[in-house]
Amino acid sequence: MTQQPDPIVTIAPGRVRGFWRDGSAAFLGIPFAQPPTGELRFAAPVPPDPWDGVRDALAYGATAKRDKPGEKTLIPEPAVPGESTLNVNVFTPEPGRTDAALPVLVYIHGGGYTEGSPASPWYDGASFNRDGVVTVSLSYRLGFDGFGHIPGAPSNRGVRDWLAGLEWVRENIQAFGGDPGRVTIAGQSAGGGAVLTLLGMPAAQGLFHGVWALSPALADVPAELARTLSAKVANLAGVTPTREGFASVAESTLLQYQEAAAKPDSKDPLAAIHALLIDGLIWGPMIDGDLIVRPTVDSLGAGIGAGIPLVLGTTDDEFTMATEGVKNKVRLVPSALALRALRVGGSTRTAYLAANSAQRRKGTAAVLGRYVSDVVFRSGVVRVADARAGEDTWVYRFSWPSPVIGWACHCLDVPFWFDCLGAEGVPELAGEHPPRALADAVHGSAAAFVRDGAPGWPSWSAASGITRVFGGDPSRPDVMADGYASVRALV
Repeated sequence: MTQQPDPIVTIAPGRVRGFWRDGSAAFLGIPFAQPPTGELRFAAPVPPDPWDGVRDALAYGATAKRDKPGEKTLIPEPAVPGESTLNVNVFTPEPGRTDAALPVLVYIHGGGYTEGSPASPWYDGASFNRDGVVTVSLSYRLGFDGFGHIPGAPSNRGVRDWLAGLEWVRENIQAFGGDPGRVTIAGQSAGGGAVLTLLGMPAAQGLFHGVWALSPALADVPAELARTLSAKVANLAGVTPTREGFASVAESTLLQYQEAAAKPDSKDPLAAIHALLIDGLIWGPMIDGDLIVRPTVDSLGAGIGAGIPLVLGTTDDEFTMATEGVKNKVRLVPSALALRALRVGGSTRTAYLAANSAQRRKGTAAVLGRYVSDVVFRSGVVRVADARAGEDTWVYRFSWPSPVIGWACHCLDVPFWFDCLGAEGVPELAGEHPPRALADAVHGSAAAFVRDGAPGWPSWSAASGITRVFGGDPSRPDVMADGYASVRALV
């Protein structure tokens, strides 16, 4: 049998060589911008220089994530050393077919805007390729380098990286068989927040035509908080809070100060939770008055992103596993008293507990975990969906509990969405035998949305509250009239 030659495609900067695997091709580590080092460290992304000959795209490029020995994450997201951290990975069934006009999926990874990597085996686009979808994953600068306030430097550098990556897709994806006029952006956690941020940004309009946000975590960092954090980092580093001052600090050192600056001043064991609930994610897209002029939900309510279909949803218990460690300590503490310790007001507390009676029966730790999940993730789904009144918006819940974790936890839906149940790291989160039918349903809806602009259930815009439930109680309908009723007290 004649071996198929390596796929080679021609893009704007030059030719790139990928490799075949099981009916589709992969092109890894293609730079969409020059390495953000030296004078470009805190600059807006600069297009890559052209190259002669054929450039190998056979291995994942360097990542902004740096290696932390012994670190365990829910999603395996390797750190790849190197300086050229702004790159894309393209997976396609039709490399070189410029007339194929296949729909395109661009995926932005999560990690709280400080971690994460596009090099995860879960983000391989093989299953979407099988369904006739060209898939792209992209990298971006993280933490302080990507989002910190730096006088004299462009704001929101990580956001500018997203824009540059999407502009690269618009210019080059046709060479990989994709249609630049049929691009869906998707992401999970911080990546879900990223795609919602882009949806609400005037500067991003026209770069994509559909959005799927999995467990979106918006940052919308206020400018004042960003300036305060910047001053903290500068003080810890012993430099002036300027571009020149921060540039004099090694990347590895700045990462340490970034973490230290984010820690609450209080030694109260609930201080970290308080900070998360009050300030949200503090490294991430900032309201800078330039790219982002107001909170994302307000922008969506003002009509930014109108006409672009959106799917969004969460797992049922994003962070409940995090409160398992205090289960015994709080088992005798009434749920109302525990929520009061988190500064939940009386009327809100009463209404919330009344709407979450099933969770109360699981114990106070379960209530606390659900509350944090609701504040950080699930209430935002309702706010976004309501803000887009009249626009095509579909809402879902992922309710299947992990047999390993015990909850429908953060990240659990991702291998089902990508239909990569056999990938490395999936058994540690989803068990040895995750349900194939659930992956067919979740991934099938995602592929349908990317191809056709609708995931296959009634929209929230047609009936406010209507929600598709994946993996829930088999005795209940797959579509609920108000699937997020339990968070209404927080909206």
